[in-house]
Order: sequence, then structure tokens, then C-alpha cells
Amino acid sequence: MPQQRLLEITRGAVFHDPRGELAAVRDALAWYPDEMWLWLLACQWRRIDQEEAFVGRAAEVGDELGCRVLTARLVRDAMRLGFLLERRYAPYGKWLGTAFAQLKSVDTLHTALLDVLAAADQTARQDALVAAMEDLAARHNELGMTRPVDPTVRLFHSRPFRVLGSARFVDACLEHVTDPWLRSLPLVGAIDQFADSTDVLSEQRVFRTYEALLDRWASVP
Repeated sequence: MPQQRLLEITRGAVFHDPRGELAAVRDALAWYPDEMWLWLLACQWRRIDQEEAFVGRAAEVGDELGCRVLTARLVRDAMRLGFLLERRYAPYGKWLGTAFAQLKSVDTLHTALLDVLAAADQTARQDALVAAMEDLAARHNELGMTRPVDPTVRLFHSRPFRVLGSARFVDACLEHVTDPWLRSLPLVGAIDQFADSTDVLSEQRVFRTYEALLDRWASVP
């Protein structure tokens, strides 16, 4: 189920619930069980890990448009990671920035991400990305859900790009995921980590089929 749907159920005023039936549902869906939460965190860190070096590589070949597109993708993934780290469901795109600005510990991260998008050259862009990624890494460690991971950036192998090396955070999360079904899945995450089509995320008959897809993936050797 997309986080937007979970948000609709668990937030907002309740004007009539005499038997407490809605309250019980909201309590049950307030947040993910710990192992599922860690798996979702691992999946979100994996998304960042897969593209964090591409910003510098695109800039290296003079692809400014591609570099900016990749940067914007990383900013969106960083924002959604921020929601996961604060145990908050993320809304759909229209309200993502508004809700992100209301997170409890977002001040420095919000500024860093704005600096990333406002950067006029690759040096400024990389400096702002470094600040944002190290901020996220420190927030991850503050949770105490995994072993501490060095939150400082490093060079991407022998290339002159500074990256967090987010795979380290993926591994730290997965160390605490023992459920066999979750362990068997590819790290694509929940439906709204996997897809962003409105026609997928707004139609229950469509997004419910993702459950069957996960079951098929889990059965693949």
C-alpha cells in the first residue's frame, strides 16, 4: 500500500468513533514493524547508492542537463529517506516538499538540499550533496537501529567524486532483517519506492497486484 494511503488513514481529525474501531486501525497502521522498516530503509539507501556517483560522472563528460536530472532524483530520494528516518509516511508529490519542511529535525537537511538544487556548478553541487548525505548518515546513526556506520564521505574508488558509499548503510540495515520472506526479496522496496506512476499508486486494484509480484520474486531461486 502506498504511503499516501497509509497517511490518509492514520492522520487527520476524527470526529466520530464511538467504539474506537477507527482508532484501533490507526494504531495498528501507525508505522511499519521494525524489520519491515529496516528493510525499507535498506531499499531507500540502495536507491541512493546506485546513483550517488552518477552526478559527478555526468558532469565529467559535460552533460549538464543529465547531471541536474540525476541531482534532482537524488534530492527526492534523500527527502523520502528523511521521512523514513523520522517514522513518518511520505505524501504524494504535490505535498512532498510541504510535509518535508515540517519534519522535526529537518532544518540543516532542508537547507542543504535547497543548496544542491540551486548550485550553478559542479563544485558547489558536490559540496551541497556531501553536506546532505552526511546529515542523513548522522540521522541514521542516531536511530540506534543498526551498528554505527562511518557517516563521512569518501572518493568513489579512484575517481574524483565524493560519495557516501551508501551500500554500507544497506548492509547495516539488512544485518537486522531476519524474516525469510523479506530476506528473499530484491531490494526494490514498497510500491512507492518501486513506482511513481499516479495510475499505479492511486488505483487499489493496480497497486494490490504488487503483492503478487513480490510473492513471485520471493519464489525465484
